[in-house]
Amino acid sequence: MVASASDKPDERGRAVYERCLACHAIEQHRTGPAHCGLFGRKAGSAPGFADYSDAMKRSGWEWTPATLNTFLKAPMQALPGTSMGYAGVKDDGERAALIAWLQKAAKPGAACQVPR
Repeated sequence: MVASASDKPDERGRAVYERCLACHAIEQHRTGPAHCGLFGRKAGSAPGFADYSDAMKRSGWEWTPATLNTFLKAPMQALPGTSMGYAGVKDDGERAALIAWLQKAAKPGAACQVPR
């Protein structure tokens, strides 16, 4: 089956997310928190995840496409003191595809269940 043009951003975003799987998953906590329910959630507040850095807990951020874009571009610069020791997703197109994919894949109830 050949992917249509509308499928390509989803596939690209999912491929970029594979880099995140060492520490994150959609429905389960790993080294980092699960991403189900990410958008609209206050940073540092995923239910059942307690290993946030003080910087993340005190950030006052709410996860939106814009804040996630800023953070993912250069996590340690965007939020000094974060425990996410990842250089970031430098390519604007990859970051956009990842965020678009996450907006669907991390939608609670429709695509995933928030861990407790």
